[in-house]
Amino acid sequence: MRVTTSMFPDALVAQLNMLQQRQQQLQTEAATGLRVQLPSDDPSATRLVLDMQGESQQVSQYKANISTLLQQATASSSAMQQLKTIADRAGEIATQADGTSSQQDLTNYATEVTQLIQQAAQIMNTQFQGDYLFGGTQTSQPPYVVATDSNGTVTGVTYEGNTTTAQVEIAQGDTVSVQTIGANTTGGGPQGLITDTRSGADLFNHLISLQNNLRAGNTAAITSTDQANLSKDDQNIITQIASNAAIQDRLNTASSIADTRTAALTQLISNQADVDMAQTITQLSQTQNAYSAALQSGAAIMQLSILNYL
Repeated sequence: MRVTTSMFPDALVAQLNMLQQRQQQLQTEAATGLRVQLPSDDPSATRLVLDMQGESQQVSQYKANISTLLQQATASSSAMQQLKTIADRAGEIATQADGTSSQQDLTNYATEVTQLIQQAAQIMNTQFQGDYLFGGTQTSQPPYVVATDSNGTVTGVTYEGNTTTAQVEIAQGDTVSVQTIGANTTGGGPQGLITDTRSGADLFNHLISLQNNLRAGNTAAITSTDQANLSKDDQNIITQIASNAAIQDRLNTASSIADTRTAALTQLISNQADVDMAQTITQLSQTQNAYSAALQSGAAIMQLSILNYL
C-alpha cells in the first residue's frame, strides 16, 4: 500500500480531535457530576432516569398531601380536645345540680351552660387555611348557627354542613380523609362529632335541655335524662379523638414510607446519571496526558519529515 505524505498529518489531526472531545466530555462530567447530559449519551439510562424522576415527583406530591393532612388533623384534634373540656364541664354541672342546690345556683349554672353552648359552637366553626373543619365538604360557610332569644338564652343550634368528606391520595391507590363532620343522622357514613344517631350523641340539644332544666329548676329531669345524654356525648367525643389519633399515626407512617422511597429513588437516579468522580478524574488525567503525548510526538515526527526534504 502506498503511503502518502498527507496520511500521517490526517491521522494525527483525527486522533487529536478525538482526544480533545474526550477531554471536553470528561471535564463536563467532572464539573457537573453527571454522566448523562443528553439522551444520546445513554438512551437506556435516560429512560430509567426519566421514569424515576416522574415517580419522585409523584412521591413529593404525596408528601405534600400528607403534610397538609397532618396539619389539618392536628387542628381538628385541638378543637376536639377543647370540646371535650366543655362536655366534661357540662357533665360536672349536671352532677352538681341536685336537690340540694338553690334556684339561684341552678340559674347561675344555666347561665354558664349557655356560655358553654356558645363556646362549643365557636369551636365547631373552627377554620383551617380558610376552610371550615367540621362541615364536611361544605367548607365555605360556618357549619353551625346559634339562635337565641331576647334574653340571650340559646333556643337552637343548626347544622348547615353535609355528611360528605373529601378523600386525599397519600400513596398509589391509597386515599384518606381527616375531615370530621359535625352531624350525621342518616345511620351510615362518617360519624358525627356533635350529633350521631348511632351513638345517641346530640351535644347541642342535650346542652340546651340542661340549660332549660336548670332555669326551670327541674333537677329530676337533669338527673334522670340530661346526665345520661351528656355521658353519650362525652363517649362520642372520646371516640372521635381516638379516631383522629389513629389517622395521624397512619399519616406519619405514610410519611416515613414516602421519605424512604424518595431516598431510594434519589440513589437509583444517582446510580444511573451521576459519575464516579474518582474514576472520571483519573480518566481525564489519562486523556490529557495522551493528548500532550500525541502533540509532542506529532511535532517531533513532523519536524523530521520536513528535514528530509531540505
